[in-house]
Amino acid sequence: METFTCHCGNTLFFENTQCVSCNSEVGWCPACHRISGLLVSPDGIYHCGYTACQALLVKCHNYAVEQVCNRCFPAGNHNQSVTQLCDYCRYNDTIPDLSVEGNRERWYRLETGKRRLLFTLDLLGLPYGKAGDGIQPALSFDFKADVHPSGNQWHTMGDHEQVFTGHHNGKITINLREAEDVEREKLRVSFGEAHRTIIGHFRHEIAHYYWEMLIQDKQEEEFNRIFGDYQQPTYAQALERHYREGPPSNWQARFISVYATMHPWEDFAETFAKYLAIVSVLDTARYTGIGEGIDPAKDDIAIMIRSYQRLGLGLNEMNRAMGLLDLMPEVLVPPVIEKLQYIHQIILEARSGGSTRSVTRLPT
Repeated sequence: METFTCHCGNTLFFENTQCVSCNSEVGWCPACHRISGLLVSPDGIYHCGYTACQALLVKCHNYAVEQVCNRCFPAGNHNQSVTQLCDYCRYNDTIPDLSVEGNRERWYRLETGKRRLLFTLDLLGLPYGKAGDGIQPALSFDFKADVHPSGNQWHTMGDHEQVFTGHHNGKITINLREAEDVEREKLRVSFGEAHRTIIGHFRHEIAHYYWEMLIQDKQEEEFNRIFGDYQQPTYAQALERHYREGPPSNWQARFISVYATMHPWEDFAETFAKYLAIVSVLDTARYTGIGEGIDPAKDDIAIMIRSYQRLGLGLNEMNRAMGLLDLMPEVLVPPVIEKLQYIHQIILEARSGGSTRSVTRLPT
């Protein structure tokens, strides 16, 4: 992830809404593709503070009113009588109940993860969009909480009252409790996961979205060769077996995670999520000067993996020195690398239009 510079010269980061040096409001400018200081005119219209840009801007509704976003859109598209959302917030179908204490903060954390996800997709040139963009499946997000009974009486929660994080036909649903650090850590320990993060959920679920878009009915034979036959056993059978028997004893020799062992769909999703993590780490290292200058949007997958592994050795030791979890806990064994190479190839094909129709996205 690139860092940016305010008009006062201070460093700005991707999540910033205010410069801590000059106190200017800041936001994403779609004209120059930067987080920039926002200068306000007497009529209340903002313009980009980047000298070479100075585009007229309007804040996204979820920035100006809800304070969970930091993106703007061109002022020429603004209709004051209509609530307008930025290019990322327009994908929200369901937002949390903001009358519940703490939900706005939880929503903010989910939006932060979602923006990083979509930024990475834009960096890679991957297509996504709504139905009106000519994209199938159409992408959308639901951010929901479990339904709890009123009062303090004992109650068994039914399936219809529980929200399951997952993906179905383009809709990604995230349970709001994933935005609560304590609850997420409890689940991480309970499931024996090396990491459990908000951005990790987004990366995993978007993988299911791309399986439907790029692989289903297009290149299933090659997918089955690399990940296994997704129809034998069925997903339901694989799920039941996984939670009854656990992973194979030698799962590290072929899979990126325990969950990846459950079914080829989950193996693909876990590996795709790791690919996006590699891209994000290398992109950040490139701009912070701690890596080898690898450009994950252009370089070969073998070069990306070698650089990621070298970074991992150093960064894991730094985390251990501070008593923290390994930053990069996974071991990239040859079968996992083969899967990453396959994912790299389908992304290249999607970017070039070889597998699906592309959406014109803002360059980064």
